[in-house]
Amino acid sequence: MVKKILTIFLALSVLSGFTPAFAESKWDELLIESARVFEEMTEMPEDGIPSDFIKNAYAVAIFPSVVGGGFVIGGKYGQGVVIARDGDRGEWGAPAVFDLAGLSFGWQIGGQATDTILIIRNERGLDGLLKSRFKLGGDASVAAGPWGRNAEATTDLQLKGMIWSYSRSRGAFIGLKLDGAVVSPNNKANEALYGGSYSPKEILIDNKVKATGSAGRLLKALSKY
Repeated sequence: MVKKILTIFLALSVLSGFTPAFAESKWDELLIESARVFEEMTEMPEDGIPSDFIKNAYAVAIFPSVVGGGFVIGGKYGQGVVIARDGDRGEWGAPAVFDLAGLSFGWQIGGQATDTILIIRNERGLDGLLKSRFKLGGDASVAAGPWGRNAEATTDLQLKGMIWSYSRSRGAFIGLKLDGAVVSPNNKANEALYGGSYSPKEILIDNKVKATGSAGRLLKALSKY
């Protein structure tokens, strides 16, 4: 009897377009978590990421809970999403899943989970992300972005980085750096999200796919800019 009721419920869910919560994949959950991190890091009353920087960005990358740790030699790994703005319409398109990984050297001890947002500031920076492996600090300069609601966009004149990074740590760690980290597309995740094999360019630039329902919260947050 229970099995029959569950079958009817699933059938009605499909017909109505409703997706039950337990049907969400890990990639849908990643999109929702990315939206939450973006909201929290941009809506801080004093130290949020300045809205002008997002408004003028070519793309934004959000990596929730990048894990780092080590002693002398450190490592970091995380998964997140990159979302780009349509150059003609100015609207944000469908997000693509990317991995962030790398090693760093120096005096460091402990472990931490860090939420990281990258502001891709120009076309060259966005083009770099379309490579199979894009090295921060190597293929593109990366710098810590200025914080605060009162930060002026003109402060950018003193910062030559094509990408600005913003991180929020939630643990004890010394020396975690993004310089040298590699950003690469997660093709399996993107195939699972969009039901086909699409390159990062087809997702982010050519708009070959439509954003999934799980991306709705992130698109709504970005629409403010």
